[in-house]
Amino acid sequence: MSELHLLSTQQLISGLQDKKFSSLELTEHYIKRIDALDSKINSFITHTSETARAQAQAADEMRAQGDKRPLLGVPMAHKDIFCTQGVLTTCGSKMLHNFISPYDATIVSNIDKAGMISLGKLNM
Repeated sequence: MSELHLLSTQQLISGLQDKKFSSLELTEHYIKRIDALDSKINSFITHTSETARAQAQAADEMRAQGDKRPLLGVPMAHKDIFCTQGVLTTCGSKMLHNFISPYDATIVSNIDKAGMISLGKLNM
């Protein structure tokens, strides 16, 4: 499917549940769009493509083992204001150009618990 990025979150959930596509296929689709478009629109401060691929593969394995979390394997990105352990967190500020957070913000922990795939951190 070449138009996966046009699907709503509910359609992504249904597509994963119905095995129309895997989380890894969905994640690769988004990574390719980011790679193709982000230099023009500057939406990402930090890309986490390799981590996203690993998360997607793990999500597909969990789904195959019967994990029914609805958001499991759905890719997303969040604003760079949310601390993410081990990932650059600048809040769009030059002052924080090298800050690697030692912890996760609550929202990041909740996203992780839901099994969502993190594509990176968005510009402010």
